[in-house]
Amino acid sequence: MKPRSIPAVRFLLLLLLFAAVAITIYGREKLEKIPARQELASFPLMMGAWQGRSLPIDPNIREVLGAGDFMERVYRRNFGEPAVDLFIAYFPSQRTGNTMHSPKNCLPGSGWDPVSSDRVEIPYRGGRASVNRYIIARGAERQLVLYWYQAHDRIIASEYTAKICLVVDAIRMSRTDGALVRIVTPIPPGEGLTKAQLRAESFAQQLVPSLETYIPN
Repeated sequence: MKPRSIPAVRFLLLLLLFAAVAITIYGREKLEKIPARQELASFPLMMGAWQGRSLPIDPNIREVLGAGDFMERVYRRNFGEPAVDLFIAYFPSQRTGNTMHSPKNCLPGSGWDPVSSDRVEIPYRGGRASVNRYIIARGAERQLVLYWYQAHDRIIASEYTAKICLVVDAIRMSRTDGALVRIVTPIPPGEGLTKAQLRAESFAQQLVPSLETYIPN
C-alpha cells in the first residue's frame, strides 16, 4: 500500500464507523418508515425477449444475508445464446445489522477469482448510470459481472457512497431500505468480452425499468 493511500483508508474506516453509530442512535429516536412494495417472488419472468426461470437460494446464503427479500433467476433470450443470471437482495431495514455487502467479497469463497475490475454505464432514466464491472475466472471459465446498489431513486456503484447515502436518508427520510442488484453472464471461449458486455447491457436495459416496483424510490 502506498503511504499516501493510508489517510484515505483511515478516513473510509472512520466514515463507516460514523455511519453505524449515526444509524443506531437515530434509529432509537425515530420510528423507521418501511415503504410498501411488491415482493420479489412476483418479479416478471418475461422481460421483452428475455424468458426467466427461478433458482433456489442456498439456505446457508440466506442465513448470511439475514432478514430481507431475495431472488435469483436465470434469463435467456435466444436458444444457443449464453444465459444471464440475475440476483437481487432487498433489505427493508439496515438498522439491525442486515446490510448490503459487495459481491467481490464472496467471489474467492465460491471458487471464482477476480481478473479485472472497472466501471461501465447502463441506461437509466433516459441517461446513464455508473455500475461496477468484474471479470472473474475459475480455471478456464470466464464470467462478466455487473453490480450496483440501488435505493431511493439512485443507482450507486461505490459501496462507500452507498453507506453515506444510507446515513443521509436515515436522517432525512427515516428510511434505510435498499438493494443490491447483480447480473452475471458467461464469456464462452471465442466469444470475447464485447459480446458478453452487449448481452449484459441489453438485459439491464430491460431490467432497470421493472425494478422501481420492487425497490421503492
